[in-house]
Amino acid sequence: MSNNIWFQSLDLKEQHPQSEVVFLMQFFSSSIARTTKLFLKLEDFFWKEYVPLKGARLPYSIEGNALQLRKLIISNSSFILLLSLECKRCVVVGNSYAIKNTSLGNTINKYDVVIRLNNAPIRGYEEDVGNKTTIRIFYPESASPDPGLNNEADTLMVMVPFKSRDLRWLKEILYDEKRVRKDFSNPPTLIWLVDSSKVRVLDPHFMHQTANKMLHIPFPPNKGRRYFHPTTGLLAVFVALNYCDVVHLAGFGYPPRKNLQQPIHYFGQHTMKAMMHSPHEIGREGQALTRLEEIGALMYLHPHL
Repeated sequence: MSNNIWFQSLDLKEQHPQSEVVFLMQFFSSSIARTTKLFLKLEDFFWKEYVPLKGARLPYSIEGNALQLRKLIISNSSFILLLSLECKRCVVVGNSYAIKNTSLGNTINKYDVVIRLNNAPIRGYEEDVGNKTTIRIFYPESASPDPGLNNEADTLMVMVPFKSRDLRWLKEILYDEKRVRKDFSNPPTLIWLVDSSKVRVLDPHFMHQTANKMLHIPFPPNKGRRYFHPTTGLLAVFVALNYCDVVHLAGFGYPPRKNLQQPIHYFGQHTMKAMMHSPHEIGREGQALTRLEEIGALMYLHPHL
């Protein structure tokens, strides 16, 4: 049963406070239909129905990037294929420290679709995070040099284009062109041992809808206000809510900001101190996920902060 059908079958007025009912109605009534393309296709550059968001650039619109994308898509027919997630049980596995010592690995492996984020490792952490990966959502700076180490052979590598140079990086990789790293604050890998047939580019429309529908971030941003983008984790949740029948989460939840020494991830050494200048509104994201959890749109597999 789809999230939309599930929503319509509930007597929400009796089961949830009015504020939660309004939130659910706003989210699912404006969510992306399952017929909406998940990945960019060649037709995006010829069909008149593709209307860029006025004044928007990446990560919310392909405006100004058609030439780079067209070369990528034309040269690689795999970009034209769509992923069908009908009637699927999905789990989005975040990178939070909250998943550590949960022993959820076997449970995660049983889902139809397992979505992972960025360069989060699997090897050595299988007991807690499992080893099945259907989709890995990433951006160039979070690409692992050898995806085969922590993904399966048929894992879809879905790139989120935050900026034009992200598309340039992908083109240079797939065409084996000279790499240009100077425009990146955190240079991405120069070697990416990936099967190009398993690479996709996420339609920026999903990023805009995540920001607009889940976080209610105004666009264009208010003058003088620092602009925040949704995290890849929240973006993955939005994709799952629109394409999956059941959505569960694992590895989501940040510790309180005041505890700057608390580890963020189940791997590595980063602590909350690294989040002090984050380009994301993690508090707002946490509130959105909490509301969705409270109304039963998604469920966590473990206790979370």
